Amino acid sequence: MKRLLLPILAVAAVAYATVSVMRTHPHREPSAPPAPPPVSPFRETVAGVGLIEASTENVSIGTDLPGVVARVFVKLGQQVRVGDPLFQIDDRHLAAELEMRKAALAASEAKIGTAATALADARDQFKRAQTLNNTKVISPDEFARRDFAVKGAESRLNETRADADAAAAAVRSTETDLARSTVRTPLDAGVIQIKIRAGEYAPAGQTPTPLLTLGQLHPLHLRVDVDEHEAWRVRPEAAAVAQLRGNPQARISLKFVGFEPLIVPKRSLTGDATERVDTRVLQVIYELSPGTMSLFVGQQMDVFIEATPHATP
Repeated sequence: MKRLLLPILAVAAVAYATVSVMRTHPHREPSAPPAPPPVSPFRETVAGVGLIEASTENVSIGTDLPGVVARVFVKLGQQVRVGDPLFQIDDRHLAAELEMRKAALAASEAKIGTAATALADARDQFKRAQTLNNTKVISPDEFARRDFAVKGAESRLNETRADADAAAAAVRSTETDLARSTVRTPLDAGVIQIKIRAGEYAPAGQTPTPLLTLGQLHPLHLRVDVDEHEAWRVRPEAAAVAQLRGNPQARISLKFVGFEPLIVPKRSLTGDATERVDTRVLQVIYELSPGTMSLFVGQQMDVFIEATPHATP
């Protein structure tokens, strides 16, 4: 009996350890994905990721003149036409400068009248001197001085006219800057995004985030990235559908618009673990006809394009 006690205790210890391990091992319940994966309706297909954009592409609006924004004239979603004001830079210093330059222009124009009168007087004196010179009443030196006086008066008149032209150009320059302080829309479009508010400083030139974004939203376009290795399989006449992410049952037929001629590095990522990120893509533009479906600029969609079979040369 004592010989069997040790093996029995060993077997019991192993059984206890096995039960303990089984109890502590996590039990995972199988879980279904939150939404079914997208499925291609075509036998041969090229898949890509599409990004919704305006049919005019997204137009980033900036300002030529830096300054504090005095007023924003538009709201999100508003339709604007060419020439409509979008926002205005504080232009009080330009208005004051314009008044100063107009005053300088008026002074220059007054000097023109004074110089013209002086020239007329010098010419009259020279004409009289010519008559007296013919009768030998005045000396040759006096006659020469009258001649030089006319030439000097002509030079002063030309100088005052040049000053007046420069003053007029300065007025026009300030008027141009005053007009540029109000940023206006260059196209008929809708306001997609506003990133500037009254009281904020607007830098001139290109900014990391556009101050305001415009785009024509009717119709919308879908820019699809197709791997360059499969670009040859895409044809303009091929059928294509886009599926809404999170709801693959919501399918939209696409109308071909054109190819972007330049092959570019891939930027729009799907997050797939097997996705190649070092590839280049052909961008294909399609027109969306969403009907009653709500779509937004910047939204991603899964796209399937009916493809040429691999066996086709």
